[in-house]
Amino acid sequence: MSKSLFLLAALSLSTLTAALAEPAQVLLVRHAERAAEPVGDPALSPAGQLRARALAAALAHAGVTAIITTEFKRSAETAAPSAQALGLAPEVIAARGSDTVAHIAAVAAAVRRHNGVVLVVGHSNTVPAIAAALGAPRLQDFCESSFNHLWVLRPQAQEESAQLLRLRYGAADEVPGAGATANCQ
Repeated sequence: MSKSLFLLAALSLSTLTAALAEPAQVLLVRHAERAAEPVGDPALSPAGQLRARALAAALAHAGVTAIITTEFKRSAETAAPSAQALGLAPEVIAARGSDTVAHIAAVAAAVRRHNGVVLVVGHSNTVPAIAAALGAPRLQDFCESSFNHLWVLRPQAQEESAQLLRLRYGAADEVPGAGATANCQ
């Protein structure tokens, strides 16, 4: 086998392997409702615990093969019922302090390393940007009282745009207060 033919075969195989590593679907949610205290890293509130269990029920037959969270309690606790039910250990991607851009890139890279269905539990300021980093159109910002969105992203080949479906799960969100952004979700 000539050296150039071998190189072409190796390149084709690495391209095929990279294509197979893309997830079939990415499920994106914001963490569930959090308690008021402690301010820095609160756990889920009772309503948030109910929502986390509702997420597990909603995803019971979705074929989730990987779960990605941040190190914060609210993110980990939102994913915990799903992880336990599916026998999966969540992959934790550190939030990286104020470097949100680096965090989003790290989450997108982690998602791309998986195949199957990947659940990402993020935050109001990261879920829209993570979806965009994975090829979806930019989502509107989340209202502070918005927790029931479940985005289903189906990545596509680079020449096609990703498909994005918005679902809701668990209890209805509270109506945003007077100070909420007019266009938030």
